[in-house]
Amino acid sequence: MTKEKTETLYCYVHPNRETALRCNNCNRPICASCAVRTPTGYRCRECVKGQQKIFNTAEWYDYLTGFITAGILSGIASFLVTLIGGIGFFGWFLVIAGAPTAAVAISEGVRLVTGRRRSRNLFITVAIGIVLGALPVILFQALTFQFFGIVFQVIYLFLATPVVYTRLSGIQLFR
Repeated sequence: MTKEKTETLYCYVHPNRETALRCNNCNRPICASCAVRTPTGYRCRECVKGQQKIFNTAEWYDYLTGFITAGILSGIASFLVTLIGGIGFFGWFLVIAGAPTAAVAISEGVRLVTGRRRSRNLFITVAIGIVLGALPVILFQALTFQFFGIVFQVIYLFLATPVVYTRLSGIQLFR
């Protein structure tokens, strides 16, 4: 039996902490509190941030154009929901089926104006644009005491907002 003497490693962020972990990207020693678990192993925070910068491709004007496009298209869809709501009982089914369809149209419109650039903050900005685009119709219905119109708007927002977010972010629930 031969004993090999190994060098004691110390975290590059916390020089007083001994560690046996290394970043699988840059090979720097990292402690357990600095390690970020990824599907391919542990990485340091700097390498993870560098990878996220590759993912985030949105420009500053994409936030503005995405927000405005989502707001306008959501306002149109919200108005159409109001018209559908006037149909009666059959309107419930049309709203439930039409909201995801409107969400697909909104997400494709946003993709068109943003050039398919991506960023988590862009997706959140677009989701806020959808809600704010429907707000004028909701306020009008609240002022005119149209209870079912507000319920239809809530159903529309409840169904459309997550559909747009998932389509833009590329989250696939079923593969």
